[in-house]
Amino acid sequence: MSGVPHHLSRWIGLSGSVLLAVAAVLGGALPHGALRPTPVSIWQGPHGPLIIGLWLVGTALLAWAWWALRDAVPSTRWALVTVALWLLPMLVTPPLGSRDMYAYACQGASYAAGISPYEQGVSALPCPWLDTISYIWRDTPAPYGPLFIVFSGAVVQLTGSLVGSVALFRLLAVAGVALTAWALPVLARRCGVPPRRAIWLALACPLVPVHLISGGHNDAMMVGLLVAGLAVVAARPGRPLPLLGAGLLLGLAATVKVTALVVVPFAALAAIVGPYRIRTLIRDGAWVVGPAVAAVVAATLAAGLDFGFVSGLEQGNLVVAWASPSTAVGQTVGYLAAPFGVHVDALPVTRAIGLLVLVGVLVWLWFRAWRRQDPFWHAALALTATVALSPLFHPWYWVWPLALLAATAHRTGWFSVVTVVSSFLVLPDGTGLPRFTKMPGAPLMTLFVIVLVVRLVRSARAERQAVPAD
Repeated sequence: MSGVPHHLSRWIGLSGSVLLAVAAVLGGALPHGALRPTPVSIWQGPHGPLIIGLWLVGTALLAWAWWALRDAVPSTRWALVTVALWLLPMLVTPPLGSRDMYAYACQGASYAAGISPYEQGVSALPCPWLDTISYIWRDTPAPYGPLFIVFSGAVVQLTGSLVGSVALFRLLAVAGVALTAWALPVLARRCGVPPRRAIWLALACPLVPVHLISGGHNDAMMVGLLVAGLAVVAARPGRPLPLLGAGLLLGLAATVKVTALVVVPFAALAAIVGPYRIRTLIRDGAWVVGPAVAAVVAATLAAGLDFGFVSGLEQGNLVVAWASPSTAVGQTVGYLAAPFGVHVDALPVTRAIGLLVLVGVLVWLWFRAWRRQDPFWHAALALTATVALSPLFHPWYWVWPLALLAATAHRTGWFSVVTVVSSFLVLPDGTGLPRFTKMPGAPLMTLFVIVLVVRLVRSARAERQAVPAD
């Protein structure tokens, strides 16, 4: 593929996008679709082999075209035009890979009716479109930030229909992608990465047209605001007013999804002009941290809500899939104990360990960023760790770190592989393959975790031994 001209790669990717659009029409996450499907039931259903074939070939073509040019994009303009072409078919299709937009609409209907989505599930209204939501999510609180809940309520009030709501949610996702496209080159230049490569890696990958645009996930809004905030910090460090604006942008990102707060401590480091000292951190970093926290608190109070979105994050524990390493390890422990007549549920323990490790890793990354004065790269690693060590992994979560890795990393192979693998984890109607491939998925993921930990330990030891020699 490396010998294929770039203009041919553009049309190969567009062909893949069109095939996925056809798959969405025939068997996407349709409102009247089955809510408890399996890969077997999809295969045996109407157009089953055709739907899966279109999804497989379409995703492969998109991934192939993206992979081929990840280090050979002609220009930023060419990359943006190509991304726009690949996104076009997704604008007019039923949702692909997820029913989340239906949940957004129901949560918006609840909020518009005066019910807090943080206190009651959407079945309490009842939502006019309750039948479109999977049973597992009907009685769970919303995990989204207050700003997005307000947006959802406004969307439902403006449209009054499910189709209209889906269209507006998709437009919000397009706005998020456009904001990312505007801000990412600024951040990439600051980090010494070619903007054309950053745009290509972050926005041309299959996850963006399938999950951010067709699936309409609010992650597009969060990533756009997050990258914009970091771009302002990169362009105007040490300048109080721009940094205040950057903090507000990062806070707004957290009011869509609270996980955006992970990058705020690293943004505070990036705001420093001069040597990294406590005094300069307080002087410059406070202009970022203060507005970010204030934005979250103000949006919550203005929406008339509480901080229930924090408890809503716990609902991810309801899904058991090996795509999350801590979940996979827990599953594997259970499988290994079963032959000895021991039936143990290790998931609560391994997931709790994963979260504790995450806290330690985030603290370590921050001090490492302080020592090496490289906050943007370490912010990307912090988001990577957040996704990897959480108890639940959806493919669109990978877009969070991918956007920052694209703008900060000089070696792209490892996260490009993760991106391609993630693109094949969910069928067109939203059926997650990891839920139905626990064997051998969980043991293989556990083996990967063991190998990765061993390599990281060896790398850390080698780094410590090299310090005296330097």
